[in-house]
Amino acid sequence: MGWQWATVEGAAELIGPADPSEHFAADGLRRLLRDVFTAAGGTHDDWDEYDRVMAAEGRTAVFVTPTRVYSNR
Repeated sequence: MGWQWATVEGAAELIGPADPSEHFAADGLRRLLRDVFTAAGGTHDDWDEYDRVMAAEGRTAVFVTPTRVYSNR
């Protein structure tokens, strides 16, 4: 058996406090980070606290336009 993995290659775009996007204002970034988190299956009991921590840690969303995808399966 062992580990299962997948790889995606392609151009990446960062959207966060150090990498602003004209498409996301400050409130838009807050919503974007929540949306990415919940899309990955995450939940949180205190969204205000989540937002505070994400801002304090300078969290960033990464968008990849795939050109190649492969795995060990």
